[in-house]
Amino acid sequence: MTKKKLDTKLEIKKWDEQPYREFDDGRKFTRAEVALEGTGDGLDTARFESLMYYHADGTSTFISLMHIDGALDDRSGSIVLRTEGRFDGTTASSKSEVIDATGDLAGLTGTAESSSTHDDYPLMPLTLRYELK
Repeated sequence: MTKKKLDTKLEIKKWDEQPYREFDDGRKFTRAEVALEGTGDGLDTARFESLMYYHADGTSTFISLMHIDGALDDRSGSIVLRTEGRFDGTTASSKSEVIDATGDLAGLTGTAESSSTHDDYPLMPLTLRYELK
């Protein structure tokens, strides 16, 4: 099997982030619900939920689960990614692993990476490396 690569950008349509625990020194825990749309390369929609911990200096660490609907290689279905990432005050970067795929994409394996700054908004770059059986 040959690994394939898709470089894409997803458009952020909704970002609802709410703190659920805050500290006097600026640290906090938040939960974000995010909705995205594809930009014409086969990935149609995506949604993810993140749990984030912000340090007092504004940097953060987060974990997410993302569900993507769309098509790759003329096969449609969905992909679920498990993500870990960091925000260093300027750039949000993350690495993901495909943990499930459905429909005609069943059996897909792979990883994804994203790195973005506020200048990228409302787009979120995403590089997906995958194998499709």
